[in-house]
Amino acid sequence: MNSTEVSKQKETRAFAHRLLAWYDVHARAMPWRVPPEDHAQGVRAAPYHIWLSEVMLQQTQVATVKEYFLKFIKKWPTVFDLAASDQEDVLKAWAGLGYYSRARNLKKCADIVVAQHQGKFPQTFEELKKLPGIGDYTASAIASIAFDQAVAVLDGNVERVMARHERIETTFPAAKSETKVILAEILDTERPGEFAQATMDLGATICTPKRPACSLCPINDDCLGFKYGDAELFPYKKPKAVKPTRKGAAFVILNENDEIFLCKRPEAGLLAGMTQVPTNDWNSNQDGSTDTTDAPFQTDWENAGIAKHTFTHFHLELNVWKISGINELSIEGWWSGVEQVSQEAIPTVMQKVIQKALQSV
Repeated sequence: MNSTEVSKQKETRAFAHRLLAWYDVHARAMPWRVPPEDHAQGVRAAPYHIWLSEVMLQQTQVATVKEYFLKFIKKWPTVFDLAASDQEDVLKAWAGLGYYSRARNLKKCADIVVAQHQGKFPQTFEELKKLPGIGDYTASAIASIAFDQAVAVLDGNVERVMARHERIETTFPAAKSETKVILAEILDTERPGEFAQATMDLGATICTPKRPACSLCPINDDCLGFKYGDAELFPYKKPKAVKPTRKGAAFVILNENDEIFLCKRPEAGLLAGMTQVPTNDWNSNQDGSTDTTDAPFQTDWENAGIAKHTFTHFHLELNVWKISGINELSIEGWWSGVEQVSQEAIPTVMQKVIQKALQSV
């Protein structure tokens, strides 16, 4: 090993050492995480907990996930319990987290882990990626945090830390591969899971998107963004595409007992298999009618206003129509009391529709 390689190795060790020393003191408390002091005594996180939390954390904030995680592990303490559950119950428990394909894949994954792996999660990145709902990031996070595999874990927080530290001028997501190479070189192979969590925590609490607290950062000694005073400019990202606004209609039907008529969405497509009030054929590519043309039956519908919701790729505006005192229907579905609706597997957009209708009573 020549002098340049020795110097580089010392730098990478110093980076990991400073980061982990900071993490030992400032690690965020998470219900699925093992604190550094316990980890040092040989305690390891349950792979089931790490998998469940990482799936929930896809596109969802930590503060929101904590409550859902605790609810899930209380209801289904092990992967065996989750595999034995009914998918409808999983969807109901997931309601409000959004991106419902995650919930369906959660159940599929639990089934496979129990049926094909005797309830034990695979330990390698490659094997984890074969499971439903587990992509590159989730596989690397589980392998690293649950099994101490020395793999680079790259989420949005880590991207930001590394882009600023190295002043990576390639735009994201194109810079992901470059950043993974850098991470693989500097991660701590003795504590890879804690290194990953430390980098995430640093991005969430110190190296924040706006007004990063650079003077408090444990790795600011060799941070190029700090050195040049332009850390907040990184990471470079392509401008977001303008989201289209789609329109449609939704129909809230109440009977004489103040129960709401609910039905199922198709098993394929957006919000597949979820519970809804009757609506029409809108999606990310097309509008539905906004009047009562597509109503489940013709009557003197009352307009209750517009419910607005934003999906990943489009905004949605639904004209809400309501009718009360209807007791018998010839369409497939069921009645649910107003107080019980929140316990159904009903997505946020439909919760907004119902709230809009009830507000107009």
